[in-house]
Amino acid sequence: MSPISLPVATNDPSRPFFGAERAFEVHPGHLHLIGFGFDGTACFRKGTKEGPDGLRSVSEDIESYSPYLDADLDDQPFFDLGNLRLGFDEDVEQQWHHAVNDFNAIFEPLDLSATKTKLLTFGGEHSISYAPIVKHLKQYPDLVLLHLDAHADLRDGFLGYHYSHASIIRRVYDHFGAGNELIQYGIRSGTRDEYRWMKEQGTVRQSRQEFLNSVEAIAAERPVYLTLDLDYFDPAFMPGTGTPEPGGEDFHSFVSLMKILAQKNFVGADVVELSPQIDPTGNSDVFAAKIVREIILTLQQSGAKA
Repeated sequence: MSPISLPVATNDPSRPFFGAERAFEVHPGHLHLIGFGFDGTACFRKGTKEGPDGLRSVSEDIESYSPYLDADLDDQPFFDLGNLRLGFDEDVEQQWHHAVNDFNAIFEPLDLSATKTKLLTFGGEHSISYAPIVKHLKQYPDLVLLHLDAHADLRDGFLGYHYSHASIIRRVYDHFGAGNELIQYGIRSGTRDEYRWMKEQGTVRQSRQEFLNSVEAIAAERPVYLTLDLDYFDPAFMPGTGTPEPGGEDFHSFVSLMKILAQKNFVGADVVELSPQIDPTGNSDVFAAKIVREIILTLQQSGAKA
């Protein structure tokens, strides 16, 4: 299938993610990376707007081969579309809407399912996940959304922002149909109302094994999307994020998830909340880039089976 030119311009990153080809058009049938460097509604520590290029800048300094998945970034072609542009001289919500509209202009006309095209979006704060998740919900009426996060993100707006980073799951849940399912894990911070909602809806998993069992039980052909807030990981491993919470997960538990998803119909993902400037050692950038490597390879392995 012929490449599709982008209807809007994107910003050149300093370099594409290692192993990816910088692209100015969508290549149906392949995995695409796109950055959405926005942190306008962040309410504690900002800096996630630098997340997409922070991931890219260290990606060439890690091995392209994953010994966990026995796969290499060189095995299959994938493409980096650069970063969505934020509007100039606009307020916070206008900037967010500007980039969301550009995202939709690029991907709304594309049938991801029919063309077997996949998307991995880099944030940015968690509010950037709205556009890619809604696109996948529209595309896959039986989609399972996996939400890994330290925070519930179920507030109905926060600090005056309807599309706040603290409201992302509530906002995408507005688009859920009868065939969709939400599975949340890693949540260890939220309001009493948020916890009550998760328990009433049966969305939250309380242990690692319960979570992995839930993912394992998903039918092999059913589409799965992952939204990963990097504060899901314990700040001992991943301090470079805006709102760290003690008690998080580690790298190897995430690899266990990837091994399961490689056998599923894993159709898309986003990775958010890396704030490079918060961790001057650069260790958080490297940790996040290795997480992204595993996601890229898992999306590609799953694509070969779907």
